[in-house]
Amino acid sequence: MQHCFDNLYAQSVNGQNFYDLMKLISSDENIRLAYRNIKRNSGSKTAGTNKLTIEDVKCLTIEEVILKVQSMLQSYAPQKVRRVFIPKANGKVRPLGIPTIWDRILQQCILQVLEPICEAKFHKHSYGFRPNRSTHHAKARFESLINLSGLYHCIDVDIKGFFDNVNHSKLLKQIWSLGIRDKSLLSIISKLLKAEIECEGIPTKGVPQGGILSPLLSNIVLNELDWWVSDQWETFKSNHPYKHNGSKVQALKKSNLKECYIVRYADDFKVLCRTRSQVIKMNYAIKDFLNTRLHLETSEEKSKVINLKKNSSEFLGFTFKVKSKGKTRMCYVVHSNMTKKAKSNAFIKIKESVKAIQKKPCIETVWHFNTVVMGIQNYYSAATQITNNLIELNSYLHKTLYNRLKNVRKEAKFSDMTSTLQKRYKGYEPQYFKIRSMVFVPIYAQRHKTNLCFSQDTCNYTVNGREKIHQNLKAINKNVLSYVMKNFIPNRTIEYNDNRISKFIAQYGKCAVTGTELGLNDWHCHHKIPYHLSKDDRFSNLIVIHEAVHRLVHLKDTEKIKALLQSLQLNKNQKEKVNELRKQCKNTVI
Repeated sequence: MQHCFDNLYAQSVNGQNFYDLMKLISSDENIRLAYRNIKRNSGSKTAGTNKLTIEDVKCLTIEEVILKVQSMLQSYAPQKVRRVFIPKANGKVRPLGIPTIWDRILQQCILQVLEPICEAKFHKHSYGFRPNRSTHHAKARFESLINLSGLYHCIDVDIKGFFDNVNHSKLLKQIWSLGIRDKSLLSIISKLLKAEIECEGIPTKGVPQGGILSPLLSNIVLNELDWWVSDQWETFKSNHPYKHNGSKVQALKKSNLKECYIVRYADDFKVLCRTRSQVIKMNYAIKDFLNTRLHLETSEEKSKVINLKKNSSEFLGFTFKVKSKGKTRMCYVVHSNMTKKAKSNAFIKIKESVKAIQKKPCIETVWHFNTVVMGIQNYYSAATQITNNLIELNSYLHKTLYNRLKNVRKEAKFSDMTSTLQKRYKGYEPQYFKIRSMVFVPIYAQRHKTNLCFSQDTCNYTVNGREKIHQNLKAINKNVLSYVMKNFIPNRTIEYNDNRISKFIAQYGKCAVTGTELGLNDWHCHHKIPYHLSKDDRFSNLIVIHEAVHRLVHLKDTEKIKALLQSLQLNKNQKEKVNELRKQCKNTVI
């Protein structure tokens, strides 16, 4: 599908409209790719209102899955959406809408075709729910505008219940204006938006949180805001020709235009301005734009104008405040910390994992504690004051760790850690504890990591953009990989056909026994525990090997085995691998 997606992206960049997308959405390859993408999503194991999960789809053949999705697309009627409430840290709940597994596969088919079209139209400084972008990229952009451009006046805007208040007719018009003019597709999207929610009825507004298509639709809604703010200054279209962007900016500064830049992650965004008068005017303008153009209300209590030299602003779990650098008051730099809410959440998570160890002191619970701590360290390492924040957390939690586990823990040394953890925590000298052989990682041990701005050349839909992402695929012969992906085995489950592709890529197109590069017709996908015994098509039960090695695994005739061994010339290590596979097949060791 890559060639099709590249074409859609290129056509969208050129401003073309799209009238016949349903043919592409309902194509066999697109449906197979949708299954592949859905399967690796952990949410695929969550049941919808019909109680089905991805496990119920795995056992079907490729033809059955394709026919089912194609028939749904021809006369689409969404099934009821399951309503689930997820508790939030502040005691409130977040409503999630979980469509049935077949509706999710159908939404994935649509998403795959719409994404390249929309990616070409989205603003470059929108970072939420977009491929290759992260919260750290949004944070890096926000900090660079403060540190490098000296913009210290910030607008905090909070949209009231954004996902629940999206206007359906406005959204469909925005999709149309992006060049998506396939009326049968727009009809399906309209039906998706109006899918009945269990025990609540048919919604008149909002996009269901939990739907596969919802993140893309929410970006389409706010894309209009991104470009409106950007066109006030950053991408302002002037009638004067300028050789350099710098000379354009100098000329704009002489005008009455408001200097402003937007950084957005999903419905959370910041706008930075040069002066206080500019920021106050922009604040009123943005609220008015959201209300009149996008039909969205803002929260008066949470929306405010901030001078970052005097007060702090919160964004994506971090607080930002500008402080003078060194002794001179002329140079300012932004300092970032974990927010109070982030510290509180981290404290609760770590304390819960300590309680779990107290109830069941074993390697698994200590490992869970370590993953929780390292997860917090990894995300918040982007904060400039992370070490101070974690020292503060550690001072509260050290007593908990010390007292609750005093009867089960033992003192440990740095050398008791695994080599990976030693590399990570080298240079720190805390008091180490362990349960059995698993050492507790130190909570405070994390230095600040500078995060880089997103490289705008990175893109899934251009050859050069993919070069940056797919370096690891260079080891695989592209012709063989293409052949593997296109040629599936009929009458076998979609799960088996998909996992054999994954296994081939995981082994870099090489035989797991001999390590030789495999060609178009000399590779086989082998079930470690034979399929007739296990009925197991999982990734872990498959191995890709050379056709001759595969014969050797299954052969029982000693003369034929000798002849094949002579031609293969296997070393001791390779013979051991073959024997291991033979044992799993209930064959005698060679």
